[in-house]
Amino acid sequence: MTAFSRMAIKIRSEQWLMVFLALLILAACSPGGAADKDSVGNRNPSSQQQTFKWKMVTTWPKNFPGLGIAPENFARLVDRMSDGRLKIKIYAAGEIVPAMEVFSAVSNGTAEMGHGAAYYWKGKIPAAPLFTSVPFGLNAQEMNGWLHYGGGLELWRELYEPFNLVPFAGGNTGIQMGGWFNKELNSLEDFKGLKMRIPGLGGEVFSRAGGTTVSMPGGEIFTSLQTGVIDAAEWVAPYNDLAFGLHKVAKYYYYPGWHEPGPTLELIVNKDAYDSLPADLAAIVEGAARAINQDMLDEYTSRNNAALITLREEGVELRQYPADVIKKLKEITEIVMQENSRSNAMFAKVYSSFDEYRKSVIAYHEISEHAYFKMRN
Repeated sequence: MTAFSRMAIKIRSEQWLMVFLALLILAACSPGGAADKDSVGNRNPSSQQQTFKWKMVTTWPKNFPGLGIAPENFARLVDRMSDGRLKIKIYAAGEIVPAMEVFSAVSNGTAEMGHGAAYYWKGKIPAAPLFTSVPFGLNAQEMNGWLHYGGGLELWRELYEPFNLVPFAGGNTGIQMGGWFNKELNSLEDFKGLKMRIPGLGGEVFSRAGGTTVSMPGGEIFTSLQTGVIDAAEWVAPYNDLAFGLHKVAKYYYYPGWHEPGPTLELIVNKDAYDSLPADLAAIVEGAARAINQDMLDEYTSRNNAALITLREEGVELRQYPADVIKKLKEITEIVMQENSRSNAMFAKVYSSFDEYRKSVIAYHEISEHAYFKMRN
C-alpha cells in the first residue's frame, strides 16, 4: 500500500469519526438525551425513506411582513434541514380557516401546524394570554429566558395538552407601540367611551380603565378605523403598522406599549402529527422553531428603526403616555392579574411562575440592561 493510499484511508477514517461524533452530540443534546425520544415522548426510528407533507394555518395575511413571513421562513428552514423529508405548506388567514380558528383547526387535525398568538385563545383557555404578553411584564429577552430556562415552556405544554397540541415559541416582535388614536390622551378619563382594538390581558385592563375592547384580526384594522367601527387600535410596531397604512387613518401614535412588552408568537403542532415524526424530524421542528423565534426578534429590531423614520416623515405625531396614566394602568393590571388568578387555578399556577421569574430578572436587569441603557443615554 502506498503512502498516498494510507493517507487517503486515514482521512476517510477521520471524516467518519467526525460524523459519528457529531451524531453522538446531536443525540446527547436532544431532549431526553436519547436519539429515539424527545421532550414529548417516544419516537419512531428515523428512516431516510419517510417523507411527510404538512399544512400550517396562520392568523396573518399572506406574506405580511415579519409576522406572515416567519412561518414561510420556518417551512423553508425545515425543508432544508430535513433534505425535503418534511414539507410544510403555509396557508394565510382565511385560505383554509379564518384567523381566529387556527387553534381549533390544529387541535382537531385539519392542519398539522399553526402560527399565531396565544392570547387569541383566551375564550378557550383563560391562562393562554400569559404566553403572549403580560402588561408591565417581561420583555422579549426575558420571555425567552422564562420559557426556555425558567419552566414556562413546560407549563405551556401542560396547558395545551388537553387540546392535543404541542406549543413552541415562534417569534417575538419586541416591545410594541402603545396604539393609534385620533385624539390626545391627557388622562385616564380620555379612555372612557373609546372603542379600541386591543387583545389579551391588555384589553382587559383597557376595559377596566373605561374603554371598550374590540377583538379583530389585523387585516380588519385599517377599514375599521377608517369607517369608525373602532376609535383606536394597537397592532404591532412601526414595521407592521406602516405596512397596513395605519398612519393614514389615525393621527397620534402612542408609546410605550405597556400592554405588550414582550409579545411571543406561537407555533402549535398537532400532537398526533408530532408524535408520528421520526426523532430526527421532531428535533428539526424544535430546532427550526428556536431559530425562527430569534430571527423574528432580530428582524423587528432592525426594521422598526427605518419604518419609524418613514412614519415621522409622513407627519405622524408621536406621543408618550402621561406618567399618571401609566401609573393607573399599572394599578389596574395588578387587580386584573389577581382576579384572574383567583378565578382560574391554571392561570394562578402559570402566573405564579411568571411573576416569580419577573421579580428575579428585574433585580438583575436593574444593574445590567437597565443600568447600561441609562448610562448610554
